[in-house]
Amino acid sequence: MFLGPFKKVQPVLSFAAKHLDEDLSLAKLANQAGVSSFHLQRIFTSTTGETPKQTIQRLRMERAAVMFLTSRDSVLDVALACGFRSHEVFSRTFRRHFKMTPTAYRKRGLAKTKIKDYGALIAQVGPCFGLFHMSADVNPKENTMTYLISRKQISPQHVLVMRRRVKPAELAQALGEIFGQTHLYAQRSGATMAGPPFTRFLEWGPGLSTIEAGMPIAAPDPGEGDVRADVLPGGPVATTIHTGPYDQLSGAHAAVQQWIEAEGLVAQGAPWESYITDPAHYPDPKDWQTELFWPLKP
Repeated sequence: MFLGPFKKVQPVLSFAAKHLDEDLSLAKLANQAGVSSFHLQRIFTSTTGETPKQTIQRLRMERAAVMFLTSRDSVLDVALACGFRSHEVFSRTFRRHFKMTPTAYRKRGLAKTKIKDYGALIAQVGPCFGLFHMSADVNPKENTMTYLISRKQISPQHVLVMRRRVKPAELAQALGEIFGQTHLYAQRSGATMAGPPFTRFLEWGPGLSTIEAGMPIAAPDPGEGDVRADVLPGGPVATTIHTGPYDQLSGAHAAVQQWIEAEGLVAQGAPWESYITDPAHYPDPKDWQTELFWPLKP
């Protein structure tokens, strides 16, 4: 994926997320990006997998959901804060998105557990799932980063995941779809997100890879359809943080593998990546951070 379109889309996403109570017409967003409406629609959709209208409606619904769970504002006040001028239109949109009324959503609340920074977490990971794992350059540069790798003990983590078998070129699109679907299911079911999205690599191959991707949650959840409940294993892991474009993550994985062998340890189980930063908030790929976890044999 070319970095040029991303540089045009990222400021639009950031602007929209901060002004959800205002007019966010395609013309206004195009003016913000300094391009024509037609051009913005084309590059936005190709980069994020959503039209500007779909993204804005999703972000408005996420803001509304957080407000219902963290404030006592009336339905009308929430509607106005999310850019709607009609209580009826807002309620219909909310029900179509979450399969329940605003009143029912608020009544259910965070029934299973409460996360102090739930709203901040939604704002962090919500703006654009389609940008996770995007490549910054069609000709990636060699990764020369030096990694600080350590061994630590982690606790098991409840997660919601979807499994896919994908070609390397289809990974970014698959992750965008998976993160969006698991996130929406969590909001509908009342599952509380407990961290950033992740991808677990069950099987690697030059032609096809089997992945499980999704969201950490604070408590067990039954899942539904293709979204199923699972647990990331606890125990000893080798871990490091990669800072930079996603297309250089293979260098981080290689460094961890080499460290494990040099330390006389044995890898056991599938590794995973946790995407600490949301590209929608960080325009420069050099600032993207990803934490790697490689399970170790006790």
